Amino acid sequence: MRELRIRLLAGVFVVAGVLSWAGARLWNSLGTLPSVPLAAPIVLALIAVVLLATALSLRARLRAQRERRPEAKGVDPLMAARAVVFGQASALVAALVAGMYGGTGVVLLESLDIPARRDQAIYAGFSVLAGIGVIAAGIFLERVCRLPEDDDHDKGATSAV
Repeated sequence: MRELRIRLLAGVFVVAGVLSWAGARLWNSLGTLPSVPLAAPIVLALIAVVLLATALSLRARLRAQRERRPEAKGVDPLMAARAVVFGQASALVAALVAGMYGGTGVVLLESLDIPARRDQAIYAGFSVLAGIGVIAAGIFLERVCRLPEDDDHDKGATSAV
């Protein structure tokens, strides 16, 4: 399984942000912007917490397994692979969503004097921050589940479970 690259996530974030900014400006010129839901940053923050809890749990179990503690519960390789896929997918979707809310938030910054738009800009900003939290937790989960380097394979490739 290939490791998720930060450049890819940054590219998704930037492209989604630019497209969202352009779409929001067009939508704003035709009427009103769609609202940024209050639930967006909350849901993203909850996903980040789930990813972080999964990573910390797996890290503790893997450390206990490496230290050969008698009470250590083993980590099923298929479960670790699923956790990596969950982390990677969450990070990619969070980059897309954070970019979308970031682009919309930039358009909303033009009219902070309107209370409703100011609230929407705040929700968009918190959504971007929570999305970055999901990305960080997803990458951390991926790093926790990384297999040790194998000298027999090519040196440039790193592998995850």
